[in-house]
Amino acid sequence: MVSRAGVHEKGSINVNDVIDSIKRRDDFSSVGAIGLFIGVVRGEVSEGGGMKVEKLTLETYEEKADEVLGNICDELSHRSGVVDVQIHHLTGDFNVGDDLVYVAVAGSHREQVFSVLQEAIERYKSEAPIFKKEYVTGERGSSEYWVSEKHLH
Repeated sequence: MVSRAGVHEKGSINVNDVIDSIKRRDDFSSVGAIGLFIGVVRGEVSEGGGMKVEKLTLETYEEKADEVLGNICDELSHRSGVVDVQIHHLTGDFNVGDDLVYVAVAGSHREQVFSVLQEAIERYKSEAPIFKKEYVTGERGSSEYWVSEKHLH
């Protein structure tokens, strides 16, 4: 059984697990739409500069992240027309193209689903204690840094 939210070691959960857990809900008959966001490792550094991402490492303060993600899901699932909200963030070492996070919202109508899906994404990114280390290469060589430290380089 998939929990509603939390951090998971890479490989322990996949997108099909998330969708299946929604479809197994007792109240699934009231669902008319499922919105899904899959965050993946981008191969280019956001700010450009010709740097390429080789891999990422994601770490977290697991207990606090589970609490924050669960609270976001609980709060958003009480919105009108929303049946379920799930946020599952993966941790570990990742290559370009690997899945990093699954955010799913099930609701009566697409209008409710889309707005709550976007809010869930923005909130987990700003509220959850999840830390990303990028390993990059470019014309000037290679480097690694925690994304929060990037402004120092």
